[in-house]
Amino acid sequence: MKPYLRYYFLVESPLVTLAGFGLLIMASSRLAFALITLGALVWVYGLSLPLAFITQKVFPQKGKTIVFLFLTSFVASIFLFLLFLISPLFAMRTQYLIILIPVVCVGSNLLKSFQKMLRKEVCTRALFEAFGLGLLIVAFALVREPFGYMTLSLPGGTWGIIELGYDWNFIIPMRIVSSSAGALILLGYAIALFQSIRKKHLRTKERP
Repeated sequence: MKPYLRYYFLVESPLVTLAGFGLLIMASSRLAFALITLGALVWVYGLSLPLAFITQKVFPQKGKTIVFLFLTSFVASIFLFLLFLISPLFAMRTQYLIILIPVVCVGSNLLKSFQKMLRKEVCTRALFEAFGLGLLIVAFALVREPFGYMTLSLPGGTWGIIELGYDWNFIIPMRIVSSSAGALILLGYAIALFQSIRKKHLRTKERP
């Protein structure tokens, strides 16, 4: 594993901090929601952080976080507007998820650390964080929706979502994963697995 990938996996992974956990629980209920959240994360992180890096000299020293929140909210609103032009109904169903992304972005460590970074590093870290959280949400959705609702959904169609249904009655007891409580259980297992892998990597690194 390359050094920057190892550092991101062990230190900056979404499973290390609480940032984005609320978004993860809500957006992973449907695969369609998870996919649009992934796109919105890449859009907001990919545009907001490089823009904040370029304009950081004009940012006030006090209230920098509030200014950055306004900046990320503006970028997120552009994404929501474009989504509304494409599919108004789907935009209405996912707007609460997109509104949360600026808060998640501000809650990350990137705003505090990018002052000492180069522009290329800021873009790379922003995309890593966006894809890391977004793909984690998609992975959760691929477990929660098929077992919870017996469907797989994709963005599109007249109502904004295309559902591919099936009937697997033998997995009815696992429908609990579609609820918030089930998502928290899955999150607990994911964190435990991550911590186990993380400790193993740290032990390997400490060996002479």
